[in-house]
Amino acid sequence: MKKILYIFLTMLSASSATSSEPKDWQLGFQEAASSSMRDIVNFHDKLLLPIIIAISVFVLFLMLYACIRFRASANPIPSKRTHNVAVEILWTLIPCLILIVMAVPSFKILYKQDTIPKADLTIKAVGYQWYWGYEYPDENIIFDSYMIEEKDLKPDQPRLLTVDNEVVVPVNKVVKVLITANDVLHAWALPSFGVKRDAVPGRINETWFKAEKVGTYYGQCSELCGIKHAFMPITVKVVSEEEYEEWLSGAREKFAKDEIENDKLKIASK
Repeated sequence: MKKILYIFLTMLSASSATSSEPKDWQLGFQEAASSSMRDIVNFHDKLLLPIIIAISVFVLFLMLYACIRFRASANPIPSKRTHNVAVEILWTLIPCLILIVMAVPSFKILYKQDTIPKADLTIKAVGYQWYWGYEYPDENIIFDSYMIEEKDLKPDQPRLLTVDNEVVVPVNKVVKVLITANDVLHAWALPSFGVKRDAVPGRINETWFKAEKVGTYYGQCSELCGIKHAFMPITVKVVSEEEYEEWLSGAREKFAKDEIENDKLKIASK
């Protein structure tokens, strides 16, 4: 009985893990996995989209009305009117009010994203031509993350998104990300977390996320950076706290910072 229960719980936990990636014929956003992305989706779907649709319908109505009402056959003598003060005031004030209505919640979301809470974990992401390097400063871990070529992919691995070394973080923890670049401009972007920050050589930008669901989440470099810009994906694996501690114990040995840096120095000296 215990064995059956264990198998059931294992299957349940596996099915609850999500994989967020672009889908064929997808029109909307990827499913939100953080409060920041959920705010962005709600802002778009519940405010921006209705306003855009209303404006489009209104402009279409005006165009059709003008074409029918003021067509040449119905107006053989054209009007000589040059302006209308009331109309001029209205089409200046109304767009200003619409922009204010859009701007207030937009700024709230931006300020929330820029205010980084106390971090449970800090990761440094460094953009290279054309791959990402990662550091866990508090854990003495450093590794590079390269895209896996299509010929080497397993059946369940998405093309152009799968990497050899994933970023692993615990669920429901605030992760602070320090972002920079080694050569040219890059951008670290994860749609499901509502995260996108430029990686600028000689400068460190900061962002954060708090993943709410266990699963694997994919992103890509979002700043044109050269011939292989489309081939430097970002993969973040969100796991339980117990699984994260287990991964850490192995990563400290596999990706020891001092050993890897010494190896790089030896290669550079040759």
